Amino acid sequence: MNIEVIYGILIPFAGTTLGAAGVFFMKKELSDLVQRALTGFAAGVMVAASVWSLLIPAMEQSESLGRLAFLPAAVGFWIGILFLLLLDHIIPHLHRNSEKAEGPKSKLARTTMLVLAVTLHNIPEGMAVGVVYAGYLTGNTKITAMGALALSIGIAIQNFPEGAIISMPLRAEGMKKSKAFVGGTLSGIVEPISAAITILAAGLIVPALPYLLSFAAGAMIYVVVEELIPEMSTGEHSNIGTLFFGVGFCLMMILDVALG
Repeated sequence: MNIEVIYGILIPFAGTTLGAAGVFFMKKELSDLVQRALTGFAAGVMVAASVWSLLIPAMEQSESLGRLAFLPAAVGFWIGILFLLLLDHIIPHLHRNSEKAEGPKSKLARTTMLVLAVTLHNIPEGMAVGVVYAGYLTGNTKITAMGALALSIGIAIQNFPEGAIISMPLRAEGMKKSKAFVGGTLSGIVEPISAAITILAAGLIVPALPYLLSFAAGAMIYVVVEELIPEMSTGEHSNIGTLFFGVGFCLMMILDVALG
């Protein structure tokens, strides 16, 4: 794994860390309006990344199948959705603005389950970055270094507010600022780890790359629909989340097309 790839998979984690550091500079928790906007933005980035950075490249790499070029993308997409559904059922976690934890019954602290909820949806983001860099490293795909970098930057941009969205509530729950920062940061550490594992797996099974690309897309879409859209849409001012969804989607689309 060369230095360029290492930097690439660490960029999203840096975004989470910088966002979590907001706990040292902000006295109050982010307002509901701001959290809706940031959640909508993150959802838009993830949907655009799923299409331009993952599903389209997956189908392009299956062109030899002719009219069945969609098949690896469709299969991988559904495996990704089912994988996240499985994680949802076996890992106890608590979504923001929710009083009832999901997954198996657990005696874990509320703050721990808040971190686990964000960690869950960072797994597919890390896999997405990892599989795109794996495609670049194989050398026989249409994925460029700049295209992979575009995805890393896009995920990092949406991770920045996510870091704050997790560290600020932890602080509001009574945690010390330093511990809230660590909690926010740790929620993102799974990204470079899952990225590295995906790169290693794809390197061993190059023909599986279209399936891995679409797998990451399916996992991200699951997170958007199951978690982010409800968070940005429930209650008043849901249009704010929708508008920022558009901003995030457009920004990621521009990054991918301009840099890719």
